[in-house]
Amino acid sequence: METQIQLSESFAEKYEKYEHSVGKIMMHLEWCTKYRYKMFRKLEYQNLVSACIRRAASLHQIKIIELNVQSEHVHCIVNFEFTLSASKVLQILKGLSAKLFFEHHKKARLRYPRGHLWSRGKFASSVGFVQLDVVQNYIRTQGIHHGNRIL
Repeated sequence: METQIQLSESFAEKYEKYEHSVGKIMMHLEWCTKYRYKMFRKLEYQNLVSACIRRAASLHQIKIIELNVQSEHVHCIVNFEFTLSASKVLQILKGLSAKLFFEHHKKARLRYPRGHLWSRGKFASSVGFVQLDVVQNYIRTQGIHHGNRIL
């Protein structure tokens, strides 16, 4: 009985408390570049798009727990409020990060003249406290999984 109470208290510390709600929404999100072009082979571009994604998240109170940018796709774990849906979070992250990326990397418009950096596809899965370390490890080892080398 004591173990169950201690476990509940430790999880309770991790929840966000809002005016009329308590809880935490954590999701594993993944999306790809349009046509799967390997836009982020260079470390410079990986860092730029990572900064753009983080900026988009911070402007909308989305907390990025883990972020990994591969040459043609992105993995991340995010935490956000109840007022947002997974679809809205993806819309914000993909849309605003593309806008910021094109503002800072003008030559990318040669590849994407219409300004569509990301494909329409997406992946979203909820993550609980029990799974968090497993999913974080999965995202951190994407470079090994895909055998990527940074140029």
